[in-house]
Amino acid sequence: MKFLLVFDFDHTIIDENSDTWIVKCAPEKKLPNGLRNSYQPGHWTEYMCRVFVYLGDNGVKEDEMKRTMTTIPFTAGMIDLLGFIGENKELFDCIIVSDSNTVFIDWILKAADFHKVFDEVFTNPAAFSSTGYLTVQHFHAHHCAKCPKNLCKRKVLKEFLDKQLERGVNYTQIVYIGDGGNDLCPVMFLKKNDIAMPRQGYTLEKKISQLAQSLSPVQCSVLVWSSAIDIMSYLKLIIKE
Repeated sequence: MKFLLVFDFDHTIIDENSDTWIVKCAPEKKLPNGLRNSYQPGHWTEYMCRVFVYLGDNGVKEDEMKRTMTTIPFTAGMIDLLGFIGENKELFDCIIVSDSNTVFIDWILKAADFHKVFDEVFTNPAAFSSTGYLTVQHFHAHHCAKCPKNLCKRKVLKEFLDKQLERGVNYTQIVYIGDGGNDLCPVMFLKKNDIAMPRQGYTLEKKISQLAQSLSPVQCSVLVWSSAIDIMSYLKLIIKE
């Protein structure tokens, strides 16, 4: 009996958006209007690349970025939840699927000593160039019309499950914990026995309830959370069963 926990990162594990938090490093803690207005829907990664160039041009170095990123607060109850999962790793496989980037997630998880809780992190690859600029690439290519062009979380989840099956790992239940519009695509892939846990008041919860109203509800069960303690209560319940 093993459960798969799938986490989004921004506004789910941490209580902020890591990509917008980095703006605290910019001169006067803001971006010029031209740069801010250059975002085009579905092309967030390209926009962030321009933000990182701007920060680099303004002399923002890696250590300053790291210091800033590790001050992001975790969501209410999340530290307790991740501690609980860490103590019960024989029951839970745990992955992150996020539109953030490897550098930010790595910094934040390691600073709080939570990196060992997660088996794998699927996010946009990032690295510092020889000139000290942070660069980010698309996670993969895909053909899903619903998702931003750099990342389809359903494709990530499906490929992970296929790989696990080849290793002989079949999950009793998948628990998907997220908040954003780009979490809907993987939630729609979940089966009757699985559970989606959208964060209360965020886009994912609204989109799931819109589907239910239009009489095309998701197949899986839905349990809304506002504190990660709600998630922990549910996990304690299923491992007792």
